[in-house]
Amino acid sequence: MTKLTRRNLMTAAAATGLAGVLGSRLALAADEPLGITLVVPSPIGDVGWGHALAAGLEPIKAAYGDKVKVTVLENIAEGPDADRIMNKTVADGNKFLIAGSFGYQNGALQIARRDPRVTVLHASGFQVAPNFSPFAAKYFQGTYLLGMAAAALSKTGKLGSVSAFAIPELITSINAFTLGAQAVKPDIEVSVVWVNSWFDPAKEQEAAKALIAQKCDVIFSNAQDTPSVISACEEAGVYAFNLNSSMKKYAPKTYLGCISTDWSPFFKASVDAHLASTFKGANAFLGVADKVVEVVDWSADVPADVMTKIKEIEAKIADGSFSPFTGPIIKADGSEGVASGATMADAEIIAMNWHVKGVSTPLPK
Repeated sequence: MTKLTRRNLMTAAAATGLAGVLGSRLALAADEPLGITLVVPSPIGDVGWGHALAAGLEPIKAAYGDKVKVTVLENIAEGPDADRIMNKTVADGNKFLIAGSFGYQNGALQIARRDPRVTVLHASGFQVAPNFSPFAAKYFQGTYLLGMAAAALSKTGKLGSVSAFAIPELITSINAFTLGAQAVKPDIEVSVVWVNSWFDPAKEQEAAKALIAQKCDVIFSNAQDTPSVISACEEAGVYAFNLNSSMKKYAPKTYLGCISTDWSPFFKASVDAHLASTFKGANAFLGVADKVVEVVDWSADVPADVMTKIKEIEAKIADGSFSPFTGPIIKADGSEGVASGATMADAEIIAMNWHVKGVSTPLPK
């Protein structure tokens, strides 16, 4: 797998033209490999969102061998740089694009609309086209369970979250975390620090320390691509958990768990469909039942009776008999969010732009 950064990509482009880096501008011959490009806004390290996306391509490489050519472009900022680079990858013959960040949506959608031969998967978005599928994880299914564990271990009744951007995918994760905690301790409170970045280790660490100073004794690292929050919590003796891939090695004493994501089933099915010319764009909202979301590395400190209850709820989430977003649910402003007995549909969850009662930090305007 070829791995490129914005810096070496642009340097090579200046010297030889971007086509020289990513391949010929000529259309791929029928017997040439399918070019698959993953674009992500942060480094591909050993943990985090970008790492999980890249890992999801490994089974495709194993299944197809030299019939596919996978390129990963890391550290590509959302905006004009990303648009230019995504356009070049397609112009140079890559016909399968994974746009791995919410902010890539408009540029990636334009590519799909211009060229129906290209298949585009877009992370965390909402737009759909015949050859364009947004994809997101039902993280909230896991954060509800970890909320139950967090409440059981909290001594202060105050929980915190260091969160990247106030988009529905992350809002739902916080809300379910709060609801799960309230199922164990109804008066629990959750404070949020929005860092407005997918990758800013220093800012993330300072946010974690600020929450700890507010007596939050369990911290949710919500979409950080580094172990900054997890490490800060380990140093302070505070429990922490995160999304996408395990960071347990960075907090051997205070790691609460991880909502792990395995994108390989979705990526493999999408590549299969592309090669068979049967791909149809759809909103892929994937969770426990799809074997995309799984809570791993549970802390041994979670009380046995609480873990038994957690496993019972986890089984009900898997078989569809329980949803964290079943009413009654009250919004943070005191109005009704979900009526008693009603359950939010996926389309409503994907568009969620409000916090539940118990989240003390207002959403950014």
